[in-house]
Amino acid sequence: MNNLKKCALHTAVVMACGLGAQLANAGATISFGEDKYISAGFGFITSYNSIEDAANNGRDRSNDFTLDSARLYLSGSFNKYIKGMLNTEKSGGGSDVGSNVEVIDANVQFQLTPEVAIWAGRFLSPSDRATMAGPYYSMGGGYWANIASRYGWNGGVIGRDEGVAVVTSFLEDHLAISFGAFEGDKTFRFSGVGAQGESAAVKDKLMYAGRVQYNFWDAEPGYYGTGNYFGAKDILSIGIAGRMKKDGAVATTGAIGDYKSYSVDFLLEKKDVGPGTFSAEAAYYYYDTDNVFLAEQGHAYSAGLGYLFNEPVGWGKFMPIVRYQKFDADGLTTSASVNTRAGGETKRFEVGTSYVIAPYNAILTATYGKTDTPTTSSDNFLKVALQMQF
Repeated sequence: MNNLKKCALHTAVVMACGLGAQLANAGATISFGEDKYISAGFGFITSYNSIEDAANNGRDRSNDFTLDSARLYLSGSFNKYIKGMLNTEKSGGGSDVGSNVEVIDANVQFQLTPEVAIWAGRFLSPSDRATMAGPYYSMGGGYWANIASRYGWNGGVIGRDEGVAVVTSFLEDHLAISFGAFEGDKTFRFSGVGAQGESAAVKDKLMYAGRVQYNFWDAEPGYYGTGNYFGAKDILSIGIAGRMKKDGAVATTGAIGDYKSYSVDFLLEKKDVGPGTFSAEAAYYYYDTDNVFLAEQGHAYSAGLGYLFNEPVGWGKFMPIVRYQKFDADGLTTSASVNTRAGGETKRFEVGTSYVIAPYNAILTATYGKTDTPTTSSDNFLKVALQMQF
């Protein structure tokens, strides 16, 4: 599961909700009888970051240790038909200043049939694979920069929403279809634009989101997904996602427009390719704000490659990775009151390696890369991140 620790502590919830437990690990569960329990766990991602010219003097490299993510996982079950989850996330800045703890998941899942469930409350609305996988289950781990996958910040606090969705899985979990209605008031939150719908002229419309995914090789059970299986499965998958909200883009100038986006994503993972497992992923995105926020309107692309060596070295296995993202925006400025017509490209390239001690639960990743924006020169960065889940 995305952003839930895929471990034994969640195995019963996952299976009952049709999510599919993957690579189960240790956890803590208190049982009150058949199909009645409460489970708990936690995880975090911490990193060292060094960025060119990012020191306070504007000339030297920065050197910072950051707590990127810290989560508490809670789940429970009334019976085999009704489950629930409550998960929190440390969010905000890289230091204690501006940081806080938010509820990212607070929902109930009603398993109507083995193939059909209804989710209600706060959770990730149907989206692209990067968002559904989240920071703990993406290729290479950690948060992606907000370049290609712009709505959900690949599974973070921002991608959560209040609503209800029908989550289905057919053909022995090879075909997954989900669709729901949500508030959709924080579409542009990470880009500095406040909650939508603040203008008195705006009708209180819902956001509708859906995703269809088909797996040609091994099945991928579950609503929340993953971007990497570390050789546990052979995957060939294509997913299509979209969302729209009438009057979903609102500026303080009075400009009001409809918000629409769609994406197509692809994942291939094949075991026993030479001495290891080969992985490749790619995605295309289109964003439309009715010309209200041109810096959030345009085309985006992402691609990644990974190769997990079968032979352990010490505690774990090495997995070299490379990732590229590009967003071709129609404008340069995103503001509730200011817009520009000049377009521009934001690009990010990174290469590195993960040291996988325990899939999803103990991973050390080092990457080096560069980020180019229309208004700043290229800045290279070095990041070393440790991901742990218990």
